Amino acid sequence: MSRTVLALIAALVVLAALPYLFPTTRFMLTLAIAKGFAALGVALLLRGGLISLGHAMYFGLGAYAVAFLGARLGITDFFAAILTAAVVSALAGLAFGAFLVRYRAIFFAMLNLAVSMVLFALFSKLYGLTGGTDGLRVAVPSVLGWEPSRQQFDGFLFPACLALMVLAGWLGHRYLQSPLGQALSAIHSNELRLEYLGVSAWATLLSAYTVSAVLAGVGGALAAMAVGHVLPEYLYWTQSGHLVLTAVLGGFSAVAGPFIGAITLETIHTLAVGFAAEAWNLIVGVALLGVIFFLPRGIVGLIRRRAVARNEGAL
Repeated sequence: MSRTVLALIAALVVLAALPYLFPTTRFMLTLAIAKGFAALGVALLLRGGLISLGHAMYFGLGAYAVAFLGARLGITDFFAAILTAAVVSALAGLAFGAFLVRYRAIFFAMLNLAVSMVLFALFSKLYGLTGGTDGLRVAVPSVLGWEPSRQQFDGFLFPACLALMVLAGWLGHRYLQSPLGQALSAIHSNELRLEYLGVSAWATLLSAYTVSAVLAGVGGALAAMAVGHVLPEYLYWTQSGHLVLTAVLGGFSAVAGPFIGAITLETIHTLAVGFAAEAWNLIVGVALLGVIFFLPRGIVGLIRRRAVARNEGAL
C-alpha cells in the first residue's frame, strides 16, 4: 500500500474522530464536507481550464430539491433526497451546459454568473413556491423508515457525509483517469489538436459540466439537511466565488484538494467569527491572500512538495 493511500486513511481516521473528541466541531465539519462536494465540481471544470462563477446555482438547486421533496411531496427519506438532488442538478447541468460549454475564458465565467443570478432572482421573488427571501424549512429526514430526532440525525449525517465523500473521491479519481477525464485535461492544453483527433470538446466538457453540477447538487442537499433551512442566498454569486476559492485553496490537482480546502476555510471562518466577530472577513481575506501568494498550487501542492523533498532527502 502506497504512502499516499496510508496518509489518506490516517487523515480520514482523524477527521472521523474529531466530532467525538470535540462535539462542537460536528456541524462545522458536516457543512465543510457538503461545500467540498460543490468545490470538487468546480475543480473538475478548472482541470479543463474553465472557471464557473455561477456554480452555486446547482448547490442551491440541490438544497431546494430536498426542501420541495419534503414540503410538497411529503418524502423525507435521506437517500431519496440525495438521489432527487443529484437528478435535478444533472438535468439542470445538461440543459444549461449544452449552451454554456460552447464558450471559454471570461465568457464562460460571466454566462454562468448571469444564469445563476437569474435563478437567484426567481427563487427570491416566487414567494408562493420558494418562500422568497424567507426560504423553506427542511424537516428532519428519515433514514429507511427510521424517524430520528434532530440530535440523532446529526449523529448519523456526519458519518454519512464522510462515506459519501470517500465515494465521491474514488469516483472522481476514476473519472479523471478515464478517457473522458484525460480528454478534459487535454482541452486545457490544446483543444484544437483534440478536435483533430476526432474527440468532441463540446461533448467532453458537457459530461464534465454535468458531473460537476451533480456534485454541487449533492453538496447542497447535504447542507440543507445539516442546516434545516434553505435560502435563495445558496444560489448567490458570492457563494459561487466562495466555491472557486475553496477549490483553489485546497488545490484542484487532486480530488482530495477541494475537501481539504473546504475544511480549512470553514475552520478559519469559525475561529475568526468566534474570536474576532467584527473582523472575520478581514481574517479570512488575509488567509486567502497568503495562500494565493505563497501556495499557488494550494494545500495539496504544499503536501506534495514536502513529500518530494523528503524522498529526495532520504536518497
